[in-house]
Amino acid sequence: MTRADILSAWHDHLHHHRRLSPHTVRAYGATAARLLDMVDATDWRALVALDAHGLRDQLARRRAQGIGNVSAAQELSALRAFLAFARAQVGSSDTALPRMRGPRIKRGLPRPVSPDDALNLAATVAEEPEAAWIGARDRAVLLLMYGAGLRIAEALSITCADLPLGETLRITGKGSKQRLVPILPVVAEAVATYDALCPWPRSRGDQLFRGAKGGPLSQGMVQKAVARARILLGLPASATPHALRHSFATHLLGNGADLRSLQELLGHASLGSTQIYTQVDAATLLDTYRNAHPRA
Repeated sequence: MTRADILSAWHDHLHHHRRLSPHTVRAYGATAARLLDMVDATDWRALVALDAHGLRDQLARRRAQGIGNVSAAQELSALRAFLAFARAQVGSSDTALPRMRGPRIKRGLPRPVSPDDALNLAATVAEEPEAAWIGARDRAVLLLMYGAGLRIAEALSITCADLPLGETLRITGKGSKQRLVPILPVVAEAVATYDALCPWPRSRGDQLFRGAKGGPLSQGMVQKAVARARILLGLPASATPHALRHSFATHLLGNGADLRSLQELLGHASLGSTQIYTQVDAATLLDTYRNAHPRA
């Protein structure tokens, strides 16, 4: 077995069995390649024999290259997953991995925008471009993110086959996991307006949102449109397209949505990813109290 065989098997496992995103597959593959370079392993058993001391050496090398706590924690997670896969390949009955404590990470809270600011962003991007159809396009994308809690990639993945939008839309998210999201009438209307104005021919399976030259719309163009609108509105740099998804989650939670339902709507693999929004809601409550209470 060669180094390339090991990396190929690892890549196939991540892509086909764990169905991770291409970005995660690349990152995990690069981590595995670095480890193989260090231990000069040409078979699975050499990897299974690696102990905590070997892992510490690898992380120390990466630290010397200047990676921070977040990257170090991601590296350790990828190493653990790779070594667990190696043990499975040799049928090892010892499933215990080398014990190592990862670096402490201060997890930042999502920074949503207010409902008014979310709607103002959508309205402002519609007024900026010279071509009316481009303004309608950008407004439709932002309303999909805020109204349905979509990631930007999910909003841009919608095809003409999804039209006309009904009360729900089936979205394929991270890890190729599918979920149903509700579509508000105002969102469906915005998408229909864009579709009627778009000058480019599109077949049923084509991506719905198009760039100025007719190709698929890129995430970068949406981010640039929001950046221009943010400056005009005087909003902070945290008012990004993804902040609209945070706003969707925070506003639903603040109005009584339960965490399990919110987890399904956001497409989170674990409830832990959703629970962070309870902290955001508490932070908003405290800010309101401090601003409103005469003795705060």
